[in-house]
Amino acid sequence: MAETNLVFTVFLIFSGAAALSTIALFTRQSMLIAYIVLGVLVGPWGLSKIFQITLIGEPHIITAIGDIGIIFLLFLLGLHLPPQKLMQMLKEVTWVGLASSIIFLAIGYGVSYAFGFDQSDCIMIGAAVMFSSTIIGIKLLPTTVLHHQHTGEVMISVLLFQDIIAIVVLLCMRAAQAKGAMASEMKLLLIGFPIIIVFAFVIEKFVLLKLFKKFESIREYIFLVSIGWCLGLSELAEQFHLSAEIGAFIAGVTVAASPISLYIAESLKPVRDFFLVMFFFSVGASFDLDYLKSVWLPALVLATIFILLKPVVYAFLLKWVGEPKKVSWEVGVRLAQLSEFSLIIAFVAQNNHLISNPATYTIQAATILTFIVSSYFTVMKFTTPVATNPKLRRD
Repeated sequence: MAETNLVFTVFLIFSGAAALSTIALFTRQSMLIAYIVLGVLVGPWGLSKIFQITLIGEPHIITAIGDIGIIFLLFLLGLHLPPQKLMQMLKEVTWVGLASSIIFLAIGYGVSYAFGFDQSDCIMIGAAVMFSSTIIGIKLLPTTVLHHQHTGEVMISVLLFQDIIAIVVLLCMRAAQAKGAMASEMKLLLIGFPIIIVFAFVIEKFVLLKLFKKFESIREYIFLVSIGWCLGLSELAEQFHLSAEIGAFIAGVTVAASPISLYIAESLKPVRDFFLVMFFFSVGASFDLDYLKSVWLPALVLATIFILLKPVVYAFLLKWVGEPKKVSWEVGVRLAQLSEFSLIIAFVAQNNHLISNPATYTIQAATILTFIVSSYFTVMKFTTPVATNPKLRRD
């Protein structure tokens, strides 16, 4: 029975995604929007509740599968960033990342305070709105056009810096729940992070490169070793209380200088896309529609403010550090949404009783709204792999 439910769930997700994606493309929407809308419709709070039927039997399984998509996304991201280039770009965007995070935190806190949320809720909402979506940013970034050019490099560097800040925020939340845990968590971070980096580069130099060189003509073997390396380092990172996504990114960076890295990236794209459909579906399926009537206004205000404000802030800060006006503006528009980390922060805070349910669903609703609007605008105005205008479509 469990197997039947799982097969039916996968059938429902991908058949429904295909149908809604067709509508999305005809109406010049991003396909990512179709996945989220499908999750809302057939998730436990949509049609299933209205008609008292069970369409998705195990929604937590879908969420877990979707998380694997994020891991592969970060692994592929790392494959395109050799260590020297990565360090150079992170150094350039440090002040941009810090300044923008502080600005967005203050605005998120102020807006939520104006709507009557208590201090803990305001802090969590402010923390959640600091970040932009790595998934949407990279998913809508054509690797053949921008990724090896300056615009893509700047955007990716900002997102990576934000990912580091997000990990620090999650560590602080964990420490807030368990007094005295901050010291031990920071020790794990300070010790585990360099250990993983050293381990990854040693294995890459003395094991992976030799295996890739010896068996490079056997593509199936390269494919299997790449997936094992990605997931293995992700699991190791979690053992040190880092995120699996950071482990996957390190795994990608370590083999980025290898001549075979481009082949690995191309061969894993379909795997990544499969899991990312699951991720965006789970985003929509996890939203409780019962809370919509009480949180729609603060969510709408938050979404509107950040959709309009983020491009301006990023454009100003990037121009301030010497980036061209055109590059600064495009990066700002591509990063106008909230983040999957916004959803993770809301989820962790709710589980640790650091935030109220209305605040949690305010974050979720605002995040979904920004996903939809930002994806639509980016697809319509800039070069993306899913643009409806053939002149703007690049893989």
